[in-house]
Amino acid sequence: MSRDAFQAGSPGASASGALLLCRAEPESVAPAAPLLHERMLLTRAGEEWSVLVPEGRPWRHGGEPVDRVLTGWAAALAGGAPWPVLALWWDADRAGYTLASGFRRPVGYVWLTDGTPAGESEAMRTFAARLGLDPVLDVQSLHALMEPDSEADARARLRGLLAVLTRVGVTLPAGLTPGEPADRLREVARVQADARRIEGAGWREAVRTGLDAVERGPLGPWLPWSGEPRARALALAQLAGGVPVTVWGVRRRSAGWIAAGALLLAYGAVGLAYEVVRPRD
Repeated sequence: MSRDAFQAGSPGASASGALLLCRAEPESVAPAAPLLHERMLLTRAGEEWSVLVPEGRPWRHGGEPVDRVLTGWAAALAGGAPWPVLALWWDADRAGYTLASGFRRPVGYVWLTDGTPAGESEAMRTFAARLGLDPVLDVQSLHALMEPDSEADARARLRGLLAVLTRVGVTLPAGLTPGEPADRLREVARVQADARRIEGAGWREAVRTGLDAVERGPLGPWLPWSGEPRARALALAQLAGGVPVTVWGVRRRSAGWIAAGALLLAYGAVGLAYEVVRPRD
């Protein structure tokens, strides 16, 4: 596949695009998505899955690499929610995915535009394990995506990945296909019966939303109002992790990582503040 073909007829940032798949119902994703401060469309993507279609301002107008933005966004969403987030992204030179789940390190894989694998097999195995894919049949299908194939370009690799994910319930609406122009993706999402428009929220609302999502998940006992001694440790860990993530994002002017780091700092600060002012037994 030529670079011009993957650019969908226009140069530069218009060649880039992304989809955010969340393993949750749209009702659960809608309150959390505004923390990314990006205009998006949200719709269902199969049984217990939703998809966010971003407008793409950071890479269309800010010149930031789409993979860096999506990695930060996926980490920010997954860090404040009990469900994993899978980012699919592509530009004129490459395509790939990033999977974020809780506070674990995100994993991902990359293909060059012509479909040449440029990732590590261990990342693909970790990806399969975190999503609960079949360790034999599904992993074999994923391994095929890491083999040389002159017939498969980057767009075909992402379609192959989505075909494997149908086994865990992913079904994107017709026309919502990786590699399509951003305007086309938004139009397809907009006409879905359950489509919702997502607008950015202020940081106070974002923190409240994120904490509410965490409270409903497995990290609930670690929150400050749970009364558990682990809550202070979590708040300190969030502060310790938020500082380098935010600095890293600022140095690279990465909107996604700045959002992830700022939210970690906010969560940690709220946790420590509550620990100080809450009544003692």
